[in-house]
Amino acid sequence: MKVTIDKNSGYCFGVEFAIQMAEDEMENCEELYCLGDIVHNSMEVQRLYEKGLRIIDREQLKELRDCKVLIRAHGEPPETYKLALENNIELVDASCPVVLKLQNRVKHAYDSGLSEASQIVIYGQVGHAEVIGLAGQTGDEAIIVTTEEDLDKIDFTRPVTLFSQTTKSTKGFYHIKELIEERIKQANADSTQPLFNANDSICRQVSNREPQLAKFSTEHDVLVFVSGKKSSNGKALYSVCKQHNPNSYFVENEQELQPEWFANAASVGICGATSTPMWLMQRVATYIENLSLATV
Repeated sequence: MKVTIDKNSGYCFGVEFAIQMAEDEMENCEELYCLGDIVHNSMEVQRLYEKGLRIIDREQLKELRDCKVLIRAHGEPPETYKLALENNIELVDASCPVVLKLQNRVKHAYDSGLSEASQIVIYGQVGHAEVIGLAGQTGDEAIIVTTEEDLDKIDFTRPVTLFSQTTKSTKGFYHIKELIEERIKQANADSTQPLFNANDSICRQVSNREPQLAKFSTEHDVLVFVSGKKSSNGKALYSVCKQHNPNSYFVENEQELQPEWFANAASVGICGATSTPMWLMQRVATYIENLSLATV
């Protein structure tokens, strides 16, 4: 049985950059705080915990003074920076450059549209760290939409500017865009004014993985997708695998593997989310290879 790891899987550059910053900082200090999980993978969070990285939430941040806190790749809203200044907290800012650029675009669109009563709409997951940071640029006035039902939150008689969480599906974004366009036309049949501005703000390093993963899925008898269960990107990419290969399985680590999955399989593919470390995919691959050897 041949076991192959997808060369396109694993950390995106934003996550890799954040983890490298954390490790560099911890070489010079015994303990570093991180606001939220640095990555949606419990195995990697545990590895970094053993090196001194301590995960805190926003309530705990309010109690800290005179220390260092890492901002992860997802970015943060303006109030986080304000609080850090008030509490003499040194921020190690590992926000992804793509996310920072998007935050600036959202803020500019919000500030520019105030006089026109324009609405900022973000296609993303409510409560997701990146979406919290984006909504913060609008004073939390942005409308978050995830499903078609969420579109009822929008006033289609007023101007709409649409953005997307960087890790959402491109297909999903354009579907939501079409629905909004149609409902604006219905609500403003007599208007000649442009009322809709859609911005495809999805990170191409992430979205390009979908076609790559679709191809990889068809090249193997069995597919094992390795990801943390909290990862929204992991859920989205796994659905691509399952669509193209029904023998696809989602695991968090090698302990969740079932030997019967690999019966009669000549080829097994290992892949993962943008939050999946390569060392974990390699560990899963080694475990499967040892299973194969044990049956010989």
